[in-house]
Amino acid sequence: MIDIFNLLKESPIVRDAEILSLLQGGNFYYLKMKAFIINGTLLFIKIYLSDTEYDYSFHWQDNQGILISRWDNAPHHSGIGTYPHHIHTPIGINDSYEITLQDVLGQIKKKIG
Repeated sequence: MIDIFNLLKESPIVRDAEILSLLQGGNFYYLKMKAFIINGTLLFIKIYLSDTEYDYSFHWQDNQGILISRWDNAPHHSGIGTYPHHIHTPIGINDSYEITLQDVLGQIKKKIG
């Protein structure tokens, strides 16, 4: 979990970050955060990690609250070839792969230049 905080702190595209919720037990943690991207967009981060599970949602939106991309693995799109991993965009839902915060920050960095 410390890696997540360091990753956000050291990222050249993250201006600031805010913890919205943090729950931790013996073998799990659940983290919700909001990261302020340097171009004025926001990245909402939800991660549940345990010994047996990795659930995630990385919701990137513009400053008006309009979706740019959301990567997640909620099991509600069984027709997707990479089920349960998928990406939401303004034009629909597409295949994705298991993704980490580091991957997402890299994709955002490429898109904002």
